[in-house]
Amino acid sequence: MRAAWVIAGFISLALGIIGIFLPLLPTTPFLLLASACFARGSKRMHNWLRTHGTFGRYLRDFEDGRGIPLRGKVLAMAMMWPSMIYAMWRVGHLALQLMLLAIACGVTIYILRLPTSR
Repeated sequence: MRAAWVIAGFISLALGIIGIFLPLLPTTPFLLLASACFARGSKRMHNWLRTHGTFGRYLRDFEDGRGIPLRGKVLAMAMMWPSMIYAMWRVGHLALQLMLLAIACGVTIYILRLPTSR
């Protein structure tokens, strides 16, 4: 079972890294998922991700309940909403547009309710 968690962690990590370059693929949720998977499957990989030079501080702050920086919240909103609006415009089906709108609103509420770290 531990191997499955590690594999899921690597897949999530890969998707998170790809999400850095693709605007509609979110980075943060996949990195959080990778961290959660590694925590269950490999303490060494979880520790590596938490101490990573780029992602580590943000993961530690989030996992330790300190939230995310204000800059991260603003950047997330500034990237998510235009991407979602563009996707809603391109879809053309009302049901899918409403689903995308509901997802964007849910994510916005979740992010705004997180504590803001310094």
